[in-house]
Amino acid sequence: MYRRILVAVEHSPADKAILDHVRQLAAQVGSELHLVHVADGWAARNFDQLQLRESEEMKDDRDYLAKLAADLTAHGLKVSTELAMGDPADELIRLTEERGVDLLAMSTHGHRFLNDLVRGTTVSRVRHLVKIPVLLVRAS
Repeated sequence: MYRRILVAVEHSPADKAILDHVRQLAAQVGSELHLVHVADGWAARNFDQLQLRESEEMKDDRDYLAKLAADLTAHGLKVSTELAMGDPADELIRLTEERGVDLLAMSTHGHRFLNDLVRGTTVSRVRHLVKIPVLLVRAS
């Protein structure tokens, strides 16, 4: 059913909700997990065109992904990681097409009204533009 799941992580406490859910799902159906964090700071958004070095934040993001992968691997799952750079929605949409995934899993914060305009744009754009199923789990 879901051979490979792209899991978008924010490097925030909201990740616990989606990771708990996909860990169980992947164990039940034998899926491989591809963890992705999109660095979207100034250095990340200008990394290639200005030939910048990784910022401390980006290095911390890589360490975070490695820690998550180690935990999931310890649960018997096959896990790969990727640190993307740029606009989170654009990168997640691109990666779902390029990485051969069957499902995109992300957490959502359940904002309302004005906060949706500010914080809900990534989830809204992604869920309308990807061509695969999207699993949204509300963060507590």
